[in-house]
Amino acid sequence: MDAARPPLITDDDLDDLEREAIGRVRGRVLEIGAGEGENFGAFDHEVEWIGLEPDADRRIELAQRAREWRHEAEPLDAVAERIPLPDGAVDAVVGTYVLCSVTDQASALAEVRRVLRPGGTVVFVDHVAAPPGTMKRGVQRVVTPFSTRFCHGCHWDRDTGAALADAGFEVDEARLVRVPSFPFGPTRVLVYRGHVPEAGAG
Repeated sequence: MDAARPPLITDDDLDDLEREAIGRVRGRVLEIGAGEGENFGAFDHEVEWIGLEPDADRRIELAQRAREWRHEAEPLDAVAERIPLPDGAVDAVVGTYVLCSVTDQASALAEVRRVLRPGGTVVFVDHVAAPPGTMKRGVQRVVTPFSTRFCHGCHWDRDTGAALADAGFEVDEARLVRVPSFPFGPTRVLVYRGHVPEAGAG
């Protein structure tokens, strides 16, 4: 995905891509790192939404918005590395700007795969590292120890596309774009839709 320079788009264009990807999920949907419920407007109203958010203050706002959106279940107080749901419990998992901040990306993705039914869908939107060998990649590596401490655990140097492949997800659509960003210039963002292979597939 890094072979060609991704197109530079506006924040509004990126919002449209996110909403389109999230709006296509159906069934029982787990949103990890659901924050304060910023994605509610993108979900189809027929989904059975389950929210997971480890931050207590954000979870209060999330619960309120969930009730306004006709979802009475309290959001789960948990991290993505330890999802308190049984195997194969959901049809889809959604996460926006979460995989950059989880403590252990591989463990979080393993948990996502565990709780998904075979054939289940994942939608992730996240900023990703610049290409290897570039000055920007070097800068991202240098600032990451500080961003993880002061920016809600954010890692600027993660190759999330590779991590999703390593976790065994099969890609359906993967759009890599660039959006204006300060102070490092345009940032790469991956809009990813994939699935867990059906049992016996391949």
